[in-house]
Amino acid sequence: MHLRIEGSTTALATPLTAAGEVDWQAWKQLLERQLAGRTQAVVVAGSTGEAAALEDAEFDRLLVMAVEIIGGRIPVLAGTGMQSTAKTLAQTQRARDCGASAALIVTPPYVRPTQAGLLAHYRLIAEKCDLPIVLYNVPARTGCDLLPETVAQLSTHPGIIGIKEARGEIARIQALVPLRSEGFTVLSGDDPTAGQAMLAGADGLISVASNVIPASIRRLCDHARAGDDAAVAAMQVRLAPLFDFLGMEPNPIPVKAVLARMGIGTGLRLPLLPLSPHHAREASAMTAACDALESEPAAVAASQPTLAA
Repeated sequence: MHLRIEGSTTALATPLTAAGEVDWQAWKQLLERQLAGRTQAVVVAGSTGEAAALEDAEFDRLLVMAVEIIGGRIPVLAGTGMQSTAKTLAQTQRARDCGASAALIVTPPYVRPTQAGLLAHYRLIAEKCDLPIVLYNVPARTGCDLLPETVAQLSTHPGIIGIKEARGEIARIQALVPLRSEGFTVLSGDDPTAGQAMLAGADGLISVASNVIPASIRRLCDHARAGDDAAVAAMQVRLAPLFDFLGMEPNPIPVKAVLARMGIGTGLRLPLLPLSPHHAREASAMTAACDALESEPAAVAASQPTLAA
């Protein structure tokens, strides 16, 4: 239970073919891209990975391949959160059996449990499964907000090693930072505000953008965790157009449009549709800008002009 998740973590998309099948070669390519970009951990089958649309066998193979290709070098987390505690526990045990380093467990979507219910939910899973747990709060998707006072009660459990907080308000990060310890990390789950979150004391970021710019997001995390306000500000100005683009339609539609232009997968599964055609030119321009940014030497990246859409 001494695993520590910090720095730059990628919430991986799941590459699909145009027919909607998992593109296994593209999956391998995406994993290797993360290693090349010095990503410090990955999440398999989270919300960015279209987890709700995956079959059990696909979940298993995605996770096993990730462990085989990059496990042992960086942690491989599995998204295992479901609507009920029993199903979440079963999926977390499945992830453990596939070799995951930890489980990222979102608050149960749609059912809207109370804070007492969330406390009981996470405690039971932590007690019943010997896989480290990272809490995940994203109220915009789940309709449920895991409050700091509830996180405080969970943070002392030895099996719960951190939280991904996807609310972008700096006040929420500031409320969570005092809970940090050797055994519990606070991670931003919001790309646009992650620099400020880490400057305020957060330990890292679980990012969507790092699917397409892993080296740049690693640099942002390094600057922020070192307390370099000026470098963070410069990088955030450069990255803002990409962050805006990735939010123009529901995740993972925009990031998969960029990945497709990079040759990594082409499809999504219903009810998600590909990026709206009127955004195609912007997606192509953003892909070229991402490629240029990733090819820059680290020493000069923060001083270059803003990404052009």
